[in-house]
Amino acid sequence: MRILVAEDHAELAQSVARVLRREGMAVDVVLDGADALERTSVVDYDVVVLDRDLPGVPGDEVCRRLAEQPLHARVLLLTASATIAHRVAGFSLGADDYLPKPFAYAELVARIRALARRSQAALPPVLESGDLRLDPAQRVASRAGERLALTPKEFSVLEYLLAAQGRVVSAEELLERVWDEATDPFTTTVKATINRLRPKLGTPPVIETVPRGGYRI
Repeated sequence: MRILVAEDHAELAQSVARVLRREGMAVDVVLDGADALERTSVVDYDVVVLDRDLPGVPGDEVCRRLAEQPLHARVLLLTASATIAHRVAGFSLGADDYLPKPFAYAELVARIRALARRSQAALPPVLESGDLRLDPAQRVASRAGERLALTPKEFSVLEYLLAAQGRVVSAEELLERVWDEATDPFTTTVKATINRLRPKLGTPPVIETVPRGGYRI
């Protein structure tokens, strides 16, 4: 999934990004409200983690504008205040969830995953194709009962392909949804990741290459 972290405390923003990337998410980071609005205008995020106290354009205003747009991104507000009044105010702006600071990273990850599920078409909790099984919540993939040793990016690529349910997924779509803005759009990293993933999945082959189309399970 693709996540935007909008947080003006650079150290906290990068710490959150590191945690989310370890969970296999593609994460972009901005430090002010104007950049958050600019990024959401060009990237289709699954979840925006939004600090209410952003400089420039305040987080509340960013949230309000996002709620007015035909976007599927869900908004998780972060704030130093945990009062009921502040939570109600946040929801009235169009936020989908609210997390007071300080927070546990495990809870942040769980809330982001829950919001991402709401922004997508309904999928089963465990993705399956033949004897291939992938549990996104537990971050476990297996084939014929044998656990697969996958890197976070390999896991995320496999998860995205399984979630597509047989639809052909282009390399460009995989690059946009699984990698972040730091990735060169002309890179061959998608092909390289697929090539590393294939032998780990065993035989018979699971991932099909569709000429001039992309990949599908």
